[in-house]
Amino acid sequence: MLKVDPSEIKFTYSRSSGAGGQNVNKVNTQATLHWDMENSKSVSTYLKNRFRTLFKRFVNEHGEVVIQSQRHRSQSRNKLDCETKLRSMLLAAKAEPKKRRATKPTRSSVKKRLDNKKRHSDKKKNRSEKF
Repeated sequence: MLKVDPSEIKFTYSRSSGAGGQNVNKVNTQATLHWDMENSKSVSTYLKNRFRTLFKRFVNEHGEVVIQSQRHRSQSRNKLDCETKLRSMLLAAKAEPKKRRATKPTRSSVKKRLDNKKRHSDKKKNRSEKF
């Protein structure tokens, strides 16, 4: 099971843009999640490295993961959205990448490719001036 210790996660709130009318100007509904992944004991080093390569735009120079959400009009729903985003990112990083297996093109696909090349070549030849 993949679980980040809640004590490692900090939230900050600010005014968000978008829908909300007068509410936007008064209430801090945008949630920003800060997680110090570098010093976290909740996840393995392998998972941290995979996370860093897959989601480098969310990790700052101090090794802190910063995720923002202003999708909803309430602070609590945006906080929940940030947590959901973090969880889905960690699950994506946990998934092993598929190994690529080299394959040979089929005989018919090779023939089709060569026939297309020949047809294209003939088309170009026909365009040139004939003496």
